[in-house]
Amino acid sequence: MTTVIAFILMFGVLVFVHEWGHLIFAKRAGMLAREFAIGFGPKIFAFTKNETLYTIRLLPVGGYVRVAGEDPEIIELKAGHHVGLEFNDQGKVNKIIVNNKSKHPNARVIEVERADLDHRLLIEGYELDEDEKLVFEVDPKAYFVMDEKETQIAPYNRQFASKSIGQRAMQLFAGPMMNFVLAIIVFFILGFIQGVPVDEAQIGNVVDDTPAEQSGLQTGDEIIEIDGQQVTTWEEFTEIVRNHPDEELDFTVMRNGQEQELSITPASIEQQDVKIGQIGVERAFDDSFVKTIQFGFTQTYDWTKLILVNLGKLVTGQFSLDMLSGPVGIYDATDKVVQTGFINYLMWSAILSINLGIVNLLPLPALDGGRLLFVAIEAVRGKPIDPQKEGVVHFIGFALLMLLMLVVTWNDIQRLFL
Repeated sequence: MTTVIAFILMFGVLVFVHEWGHLIFAKRAGMLAREFAIGFGPKIFAFTKNETLYTIRLLPVGGYVRVAGEDPEIIELKAGHHVGLEFNDQGKVNKIIVNNKSKHPNARVIEVERADLDHRLLIEGYELDEDEKLVFEVDPKAYFVMDEKETQIAPYNRQFASKSIGQRAMQLFAGPMMNFVLAIIVFFILGFIQGVPVDEAQIGNVVDDTPAEQSGLQTGDEIIEIDGQQVTTWEEFTEIVRNHPDEELDFTVMRNGQEQELSITPASIEQQDVKIGQIGVERAFDDSFVKTIQFGFTQTYDWTKLILVNLGKLVTGQFSLDMLSGPVGIYDATDKVVQTGFINYLMWSAILSINLGIVNLLPLPALDGGRLLFVAIEAVRGKPIDPQKEGVVHFIGFALLMLLMLVVTWNDIQRLFL
């Protein structure tokens, strides 16, 4: 149950922050954000505030912000339609009753001749059995009412396509950007909780009943040399130890300004079918406020670089598709991380947030990066690509991504039972 709660909380925060970025910049640009959704599929919970429907949906495989103009409008008034009109205090249409007009006795029923709800905000038509043509102004925030469900109209200046290239690009980029911001904040928190790992090979703690304790290694010791090889960083120290299981090593350590000579034989442990050396020490941490601030940025940069390198290996074939994980694999990994403590859980969440940001920026159809690519092409050629053609590309891309998700999830399930 602890893992379930931790996974749902982590997933919810990562997706919420990502979609919140899209939502905030959509609203800042004046776009009509119809829905802010966490998950896909049937609605579990929903409420409306400030023009936007907020929903939590059944399937925890992502989320979305639905902005007017990104998809074809659900309702379109055409000549010959019979609709009911209700008016506000200014005499403008504020409700367009599409069906069930008998439930709205105060509505004025007309036969539509022409409607422009994008630019002029007018409806032209005739009352039933009347020959006089009537013209009605429509409020910019009027609603369609269909099956007693209200949907706000979207004048062109509220639609995604009406905004500048910069505003659209920023709205698309904002989701991944917020994932990087979240990672920076989480690493800040980690730095304040545990301190910042020092660069040097300095010992922060010696574990009881380990080769390090038995050799006389102490907290605060700094490893400066192993078997005549100079050591300047913690990474160099751990690499040497890992590569020499069951082999005696001569350590030179700096203790209270004086050099000490120690001999340590790393214990041999098996990790992913490979034997590695381990002596039983933990890294030292620094409580510097300045370094803590830097830590948020440097860790985000380092993990971003590492993930990009691995993505590059996937493209070049050096990284197997079987090594990818979907929701099932991430849940299984989260289960293992949760058992190691809250600190590792926070770090795992930050890493996944970076990963989510990077994946969404890939120039693939249906992802933020793919849509940004279309905006960039528009900027270069000076005119947008046909929305229908772009929609087909994104639909095909989404279908292929869902297929990939199924393959990855199947691999995850197989790994769980092997």
